Amino acid sequence: MFDWFKKKEPTEPSKPQSPEVLGLRLGGAFELDDLKLKIIEPSLIIEGAARTHLIKAVGEVQLDSQSRLIRYYTDDDGYIQILQQGNTDADVVEVKLWYFYETKPVDTQEQWDQWINHDIVQSKWELEGHQFNKVWENIKPVPMTETTWDQDGNTSITDQFVMIYDREADTNLYESLLVCGEEVIENNRAERCIVLSTGIDLSPTDFKLMG
Repeated sequence: MFDWFKKKEPTEPSKPQSPEVLGLRLGGAFELDDLKLKIIEPSLIIEGAARTHLIKAVGEVQLDSQSRLIRYYTDDDGYIQILQQGNTDADVVEVKLWYFYETKPVDTQEQWDQWINHDIVQSKWELEGHQFNKVWENIKPVPMTETTWDQDGNTSITDQFVMIYDREADTNLYESLLVCGEEVIENNRAERCIVLSTGIDLSPTDFKLMG
């Protein structure tokens, strides 16, 4: 018998899936090149980096109609960030490994305004006695919005206000500093913090997939 007139159960709309680039994916794993890290780590602020990383969350920042940042957050307080000018592996422009250095809570609107209007963007930034110089020409932090997926199937939205600095850590080795004001709105209340992260460029041979 035809079931055209039977009541059909409503179907839930499919949720957007977290991006997969260069084989990296939510729940996957990768391994960093041990020999390279042993050679360069003494010159970096980054220290004690794990060689094997499990991807616990994935973030996406749409920069414009063509470009986006994909971030693969790991169980070692770091993430791989991929800059793409398109949606295929051939469109990958840059790959960086970032490690969180410090998170500063921001409790008041006055503190937040001071960071956004003055403190995030400086001509230089000092960290552990090293001087990092401002990379971008902007006089205000660059705004961006990140959508993040976690392993439990949850998504979240974070507004970010960022500036990049870098220094020459050794011959042909540059270390970057990311200063980021993060704001999450929950129950009409803003949760804010300043996050400092340091990072280095990765080449295709610097890491390999493990699953």
